[in-house]
Amino acid sequence: MTDPVVTYPLWWDGFHPRDVTGRRSPLVDDAFVDVCIVGGGYTGLWTAYYLLQGAPSISVLVLEAEHVGFGASGRNGGWVSALYPVGPTTLARQHGAPSTRDLLAALRESVEEVGRVAGAEGIDCGFTTGGTVVVARGPAQCARARQEVAESRHWGTGTVWLDHGAAAERLDVAGLDGATFNPNCARVQPFHLVRGVAAAVERRGGVIREGSRVRSLAAGRVALENGATVRARHVIRATEAWSSQLPGGRRAVAPVYSLVLATEPLPETMWEQIGLRRHETFSEHRHLVVYGQRTSDGRIVFGGRGAPYHFGSAINPSFDHDPGVHAALRRELHDLLPVTADVVFSHAWGGPLGIARDWHPSVRHDPRTGLGQAGGYVGDGVALANLAGRTLADLVTGRRTPLTDLPWVQHRSRSWEPEPLRWLGVNAGLRAAELADREEARTGRPARLARVLSRLTGH
Repeated sequence: MTDPVVTYPLWWDGFHPRDVTGRRSPLVDDAFVDVCIVGGGYTGLWTAYYLLQGAPSISVLVLEAEHVGFGASGRNGGWVSALYPVGPTTLARQHGAPSTRDLLAALRESVEEVGRVAGAEGIDCGFTTGGTVVVARGPAQCARARQEVAESRHWGTGTVWLDHGAAAERLDVAGLDGATFNPNCARVQPFHLVRGVAAAVERRGGVIREGSRVRSLAAGRVALENGATVRARHVIRATEAWSSQLPGGRRAVAPVYSLVLATEPLPETMWEQIGLRRHETFSEHRHLVVYGQRTSDGRIVFGGRGAPYHFGSAINPSFDHDPGVHAALRRELHDLLPVTADVVFSHAWGGPLGIARDWHPSVRHDPRTGLGQAGGYVGDGVALANLAGRTLADLVTGRRTPLTDLPWVQHRSRSWEPEPLRWLGVNAGLRAAELADREEARTGRPARLARVLSRLTGH
């Protein structure tokens, strides 16, 4: 089956990317504000939201090169999860067990906070807390799943093991042996959420300028490509994968692409066979990441990694579509759910996510210069960005709170290697994950590459 005709995100239906009608006007004149935020995604908008909530008289300007939610915030798989890219054992070695538990608790609270704000602000984004089910197929995956349950029991993160019967009740996939389930995850329509937060920012007096591409930023000053300059007491970079495109940021994060598919709405008879009755999000205990959800209108949205990293940290709209990877995702979904063998796929899209060299997200702010930033979420950014926004608001306003003491605050990752080492290393890691999954499917035993992958990803 060929790729679908629609090659922009399903979430953008009703807001065609080429339709600029109603878009916010760009910034064309010089400006002075208290806080200038570069990036109109979750991180930037949540930061603006909480700044204006805590200090209504503050002036906040958000600059977005395209339109609100153009990046990962409007393209992701719609998981609002308490996941963190670095495992708790690794975090505890670096920061201690109490700080690790505080961060994990803050992530769980962030899932609830996103839902609370959506309700309070009247944001119709389909927020539904159904948890997440991660299926295990074969002995190697089962062993990994049970290890995760044991670790979760130690850290109190809520993951439990489901035997075959309980797992099939949640999601009945082919070759199912069992699954893990964690209640701390919600399904959401991510573009509706980001647009709703943007509207809430504007209701509180914040200003958002779209089509305002930034050329450079520094302490107290943001320069736009059109020649306009913004002077600000605080400058916040909230550009995630696009941080690699700013001066001096080429090695700060690696922009790695994740690709996604959406089916046409499925008949209820098919959903009776599949499950996901509580609108759980779903994945599999494999090495190469896949993720899915049941949408409000009865589609499957299914995505995953596997697209190559592009030399020089390049980002280009043409990379959003990779026929080979999209075809592989169709095969993976059919393999998991054979009942979908003849379904029609309506949308295929993709986009880059940001990965720091140690896979460790961070929130930073220098009170002397007013420069701040947050990002490096490795695809777990919907709830993490909310936590980052609340934390940045506290840092900018000089408040010492439990959030400002979390271990990711002021964390600095080392730079990625220069090219071609970066290209070789990132793509070798992706290839190793693919090979590990094939080895485990063939042998039923944990792959020999698994330890190498664990070291690479901080788990």
